[in-house]
Amino acid sequence: MRILLAEDDSRVAGFVRRGLREEQYAVDVAADGEKALFMAQTGEYDLMVLDLMLPKKDGLEVLRTLRASKIAVPVLILTAKDKPKDKVNGLNAGADDYLTKPFGFEELLARIRALLRRRGDMVATVLSVADLEMDTLKHRVQRGGKDLDLTNREYALLEFFLRHPNEVVTRTNLSEHVWEVDFDTFSNVIDVHIARLRQKINDGFSLKLLDTVRGRGYILQIPEGE
Repeated sequence: MRILLAEDDSRVAGFVRRGLREEQYAVDVAADGEKALFMAQTGEYDLMVLDLMLPKKDGLEVLRTLRASKIAVPVLILTAKDKPKDKVNGLNAGADDYLTKPFGFEELLARIRALLRRRGDMVATVLSVADLEMDTLKHRVQRGGKDLDLTNREYALLEFFLRHPNEVVTRTNLSEHVWEVDFDTFSNVIDVHIARLRQKINDGFSLKLLDTVRGRGYILQIPEGE
């Protein structure tokens, strides 16, 4: 899953970005409102964490512009503005949640998970295809009851596949949802990670779940009869 973090305080941005990356989210950071608005309008994001006091264009203006443009990305406001009127203004402008600074990272993470669960494609916390299972809360992946040791990037890739089973997933899909905005789409990094993930998922099992669709992308196949 890919998150846009609009935050001009480099210390807060660094703290949040590191924490979210450890939770297998891809995170892009915008340090001012103009950049945040541009990235939200041109990128594919599953959620936006938005500070209100941004340079160049404040958070409320960013939010109102997004909603006026019919961009429905979930928005969590994260700000030091803690008066009731500020919260009312933020929610009325189109925010889905409001968290004030200082904050605990566990609460921020819980609110992000709650917002993502509201989306139809994010309801399940345990994802499975055949005997392959992922518990997104415990960050545990098993096949045939055996734990699989995945890197953070492999985990993020597998989660995307499990949320789109039996669909051909292109390299563009993966670069937009699993990697940050500065990812070099012309490199072979995606292919390398897919090859390693496929080896961990398929090797030792008669039923091969992850496969390449030549010239199109990759697919995690649901076996017939399931």
